[in-house]
Amino acid sequence: MVGGNYESLPMPEVDIFLIGVPKAGTTWLSYVLDQHNEINLSDPKEPNIVASHRGTFVRSNEEPDWSKFESNFNGQGLKLDASVHTFACPSAPTRIRNHLPNAKFILCLREPVSRSFSHWNMVLNTKEATSNGADWSTFEKAWKDSRLSDDSMYGSSMKRWLKEFNLDRFVIIDSGRLKTEPVAVLREIETFLEIKNHDYNLEESRHSNSASSRRPITSLGKLTRTIFSLIPSIIKLPIVKMLQRRDFNIYNLPILSKRGITHKLGNIHYNTCGEELIKELVEFEELTNFNVNVWCEEINRRMQN
Repeated sequence: MVGGNYESLPMPEVDIFLIGVPKAGTTWLSYVLDQHNEINLSDPKEPNIVASHRGTFVRSNEEPDWSKFESNFNGQGLKLDASVHTFACPSAPTRIRNHLPNAKFILCLREPVSRSFSHWNMVLNTKEATSNGADWSTFEKAWKDSRLSDDSMYGSSMKRWLKEFNLDRFVIIDSGRLKTEPVAVLREIETFLEIKNHDYNLEESRHSNSASSRRPITSLGKLTRTIFSLIPSIIKLPIVKMLQRRDFNIYNLPILSKRGITHKLGNIHYNTCGEELIKELVEFEELTNFNVNVWCEEINRRMQN
């Protein structure tokens, strides 16, 4: 059941997964969709419970704790899990089919070389690679690590999903359209989910996980975060909600963070992985009929320069 009155339904029959991919506008999209009174975004936005890929570096073979999964949804409406590493996870399609066979999937994609580059640049700023014992000091080294490249293997990932779900369970979006025609994209998603149209606040800067919003945290920032984590949830939650509504991240304050690393995307990055990713894009188009010509042309152009 989609749409309608959910007060008598503790668990909606259809769940939504914004399954991917990282660095493709999914943070902005998930928070905009959460404005809809028929959609209930998980808290946190990325529970990272269903998939074995739990963020960029963490991998877990344990079965999902489904009771814990349900506890991440506190409101009414269609449950939306925005764990965007789910698309690349080899275990997720079967797990979801076995437990939530009526699920629908939003797949937001970006030209894969620029996606990979942006993902790598983000990790340099968060220092996740170092803390996980990985050498991502250059893009070439990072690309050899499947924990970066897997999220860009669109064809291989989609092939696994289509073994478990029909193509009509997916709405596929070019992330570039979130900037050029956001209303049209949201209407497509509403039609896909069979829910009514909503008047969204589309302020583009809000809730965007952009490069400018990623600032490495300082020692004082880490101490502040630790202290804040000790505050009981009943006290902390209203504060967090208020800051989220204002799109204010206290850790971006100069005293708690510092200016991050910013590399420039160049032809060398396209030559590192472009040929491999074109093959993935061709396979993805064959599987889905989603037009990837613009992406392939851009990759070829940058590889030849």
